[in-house]
This record gives sequence, C-alpha cells and structure tokens, in this order.
Amino acid sequence: MNNLSLSINSLEWRRSKVLELSSQGYNQSEISRMLQISQPTINRDFAYLREQAKHNIKRYIDERLPEEYEKCLVGLTVITKEAWNTAHNTEDKREKIQALSLAKECYSMKLDLLTNAAVVDDAIRFVSKNKENQKSSLDDNGNEGVKESKEPSYEEDQDQLEEAQEEETREMTINQVF
Repeated sequence: MNNLSLSINSLEWRRSKVLELSSQGYNQSEISRMLQISQPTINRDFAYLREQAKHNIKRYIDERLPEEYEKCLVGLTVITKEAWNTAHNTEDKREKIQALSLAKECYSMKLDLLTNAAVVDDAIRFVSKNKENQKSSLDDNGNEGVKESKEPSYEEDQDQLEEAQEEETREMTINQVF
C-alpha cells in the first residue's frame, strides 16, 4: 500500500473512531485527548460527519422513504384483500371474525398512514427547505454566493482525500500500462 492509500485509510479510520466515540457519549475534548489529535482536527471531523449525516438523511428522504411508504400501502391493500377473501370463503365464525378484524386493522393503519403522515410531511418540508436554501445561495448568474459558516471548515481534509484518490487512480493507470 502506498502513502496516499494509508492517508485515505487513516482519515477514514479517524472519522469512524470520532463517530464511534461520540456515539458513546464522549465530547470533542475527550475524543481529542483519547485519539491524541488536535481539537481543530476533531472539530473539522465533526463538521464533516454532520454534513455526511445531512446528506444521508436527505438521500433517505428523497429515495428510500417514498418507496417504503408505497410498499406499506400496497402491502396493507394486499392483506386487506386476503382478509376479505378469507371472510367470504369460510364457514367458521371465529375465522370470519378474525379475518374481519384484520381487515379493520388494515383500514385503520392505511388511514393513519394517509392522514396522519407527520413524518412524511416533515420530511417533505425538510427537503423543500434545503432546496430553497440551495437556490437562495445562488446569485443571479447561477453561481454560489459566499456564505459565512459558523462551523469549522473540513474542506481541507476533503481536498486532501480527493487528491489522494486522484493520485491513486493515476498510479493504478500507470501500473496497468506497465
């Protein structure tokens, strides 16, 4: 493994460790002492991890949540249909009552999903707000405006990671030629 690969791996390992220790309740100062890494570096790691978390939740809301929501509705429809089929095709009163009870529960769950979808509404508002914020950060020419951030910049680490990945790709290409 070359130095660039080691650099990428150590950066990823450090951020993973920072996240792990944070999830265990350690604050930034404690993590800095435990990993023997400067406080500004830990601050940048936290900023990077927050951005990654925002990106992941946005992707989940945009891609996964609507699909899961639709699966639930379709699944409840299938169960409801089967419950009604069972209720119509059985002579056993207990089985008929259980099937009707299941159908009633499915209707209730579907109604709840369709009318009280606070999570979905909140998610849609979150995505819409983020899209508006992105649009408002563009100037009249479609260029990003300069925005002051209260969070420490992690761009330095990100640039370092991207440069290392580009260098590794170049080396692999050279190795493939020879």
